[in-house]
Amino acid sequence: MIITLNGEKKEVPESISITGLLEFLKIQHQRVAVELNLEIVRKDKFDVMAIHEGDSLEVVSFMAGG
Repeated sequence: MIITLNGEKKEVPESISITGLLEFLKIQHQRVAVELNLEIVRKDKFDVMAIHEGDSLEVVSFMAGG
């Protein structure tokens, strides 16, 4: 299915959760914030929140540094 990820069209597997998407993209889910269709998703919902065709996601990674 096709979604919009950080402003770009991306093909991802069907019936995938946010956790599944992050694993598919090789992103550590402990260090990210996710917005799904303009709403921030709490980390405790990553496993149960399904992504659907045409959804729009923003994934922001946190980085340490000075």
